[in-house]
Amino acid sequence: MIWTYRTAVSIALIAALFVINWALDAFVIEYVVRIILQCGINAILAVGLNLINGTTGQFSLGHAGFMAVGAYATAFAVIHLESGLGFSASNIPAPWMQGLLLSVGLLFGALFAGLAGLLVGAPSLRLRGDYLAIVTLGFAEIIRLIFTNTEALGGATGYSGGRPLGLPVYTNFFWVFLWAILLITLIGNFTFSSYGRALRAIREDEIATEALGINTTRMKVLASVISAAAVGVAGGLFAHLMGTIRPDDFKMDRSVAMIVMILIGGLGSVSGAIIGAIFVAVTLEAMRDIQQYRLLAYSLLLIGLMIARPQGLLGSRELRLPAFLRRKRGGAA
Repeated sequence: MIWTYRTAVSIALIAALFVINWALDAFVIEYVVRIILQCGINAILAVGLNLINGTTGQFSLGHAGFMAVGAYATAFAVIHLESGLGFSASNIPAPWMQGLLLSVGLLFGALFAGLAGLLVGAPSLRLRGDYLAIVTLGFAEIIRLIFTNTEALGGATGYSGGRPLGLPVYTNFFWVFLWAILLITLIGNFTFSSYGRALRAIREDEIATEALGINTTRMKVLASVISAAAVGVAGGLFAHLMGTIRPDDFKMDRSVAMIVMILIGGLGSVSGAIIGAIFVAVTLEAMRDIQQYRLLAYSLLLIGLMIARPQGLLGSRELRLPAFLRRKRGGAA
């Protein structure tokens, strides 16, 4: 019965995403749609970073680097898949094929970003606190400089796959939120599994956790790989939303923005990370009209919020579905 229930929910969810995607394309202006898409991409970034910064208690400043790896790997894969299948700017694939190409590219992006997370995490996660932050920040800058100086990937001007119109814009509501729901569900289940409890124990007292027989370094590296892979998917969606990617898109301020998202929502809270991601995307756009005062007003808002609610909007709590929406098991909600 449980598989029947899950299958029915999945079909209903996919159908709902398809209908909403159609409605947005038909009735909502592109500017508003892009804000909605940015909210979804931010949610993936925040939930991915929250796993390492919030749940595990490590301080990474290098997730912009993982996002860059995912963006470039996805774009590179999609362009070469299109070329191999005979598609071009004048021979655009059907919508279902666009989604398939994007999804395959995102898997490549997640793979390479996860490998980057492994390469960085294995040696650096033995460090703690400020030392870890400095190492991860250095990694992000190294990655950005590599892309800046690699002419095959467009160098400082950015990568467009050799296409005059830029990368194919395949990112839409359906694919952003399908991937967001998938990744949030996977990371949420991981967070509340025995592995997640081990990560929270590391956050509270790493020495005591090690004394209990848990390999803390291995657990932190595992969290780093999963976190980096999720952020890599967000990078791929970002690349095929913008139509081009430049190394300057992944400066330190991108990592800082991710940290702001999880601090606003509440460190360690998956629900809080999603709320923080939406807050950042919507607030910045809402303040666009005040032009040169925008960042000043945004900074003052963040300062006020942190003074009034230093633990974040949700703290470490999670939002739960209303009782009537939760599936009953054994006669109890």
